[in-house]
Amino acid sequence: METVTYEVGGMSCQGCVSNLTGALQQVPGIGELEVEVGKAVIQHDGLSDDVLKAAITGAGFSIGEPEFNWGDGSVWKQSAHNTKWCLVGCSIGDFGTIAAFQFVFTDSGWSTMSIMILAIINGLLTSIALETAILSKQMGLFEGFKVAIGMSFISMIAMESAMNITDYLMTGGAMLTWWALPIMLIVGFITPWPYNYWRLKKYGVSCH
Repeated sequence: METVTYEVGGMSCQGCVSNLTGALQQVPGIGELEVEVGKAVIQHDGLSDDVLKAAITGAGFSIGEPEFNWGDGSVWKQSAHNTKWCLVGCSIGDFGTIAAFQFVFTDSGWSTMSIMILAIINGLLTSIALETAILSKQMGLFEGFKVAIGMSFISMIAMESAMNITDYLMTGGAMLTWWALPIMLIVGFITPWPYNYWRLKKYGVSCH
């Protein structure tokens, strides 16, 4: 169940509280309610913002923006799922590039910084490709690509930057070692996770 809080206008007494509570209880998918004068806290099973607002305004009240909070466990869980897939996509291109120069093209003459920049670019490309493939099953290839570029790019850049800065600080950069890889993945996951939560909680927007 997800939880959302609305500021509700037009309420002045316990009668208003009872009326709004009754109206919300009639909406399928709504669970526990905490309604007081000027405020409604609603637990629901994935209902859209429009449905919840319609129930409130249909009862004769006005509505403000949902109150944002960081305590919604279900949103943390969903945003972790989104972040996980972003991490998988970034890691394929990033680690693959570093591994290629570390084990195959050992005499390429590329500087550490050049390899790291290429790894970041390839990580972004593989993450976009993976997310596009996942989203295309829901909305088609072109729309999936637009969503992957528009909604996920900030998360990808934060993730790539965090992983490569960690790599540089721990190994000197462009080096895969068994003890640094888990730390890079953890840092890469944690860095964009709060942003993905905020985006999903505030706008109902996720990558997958």
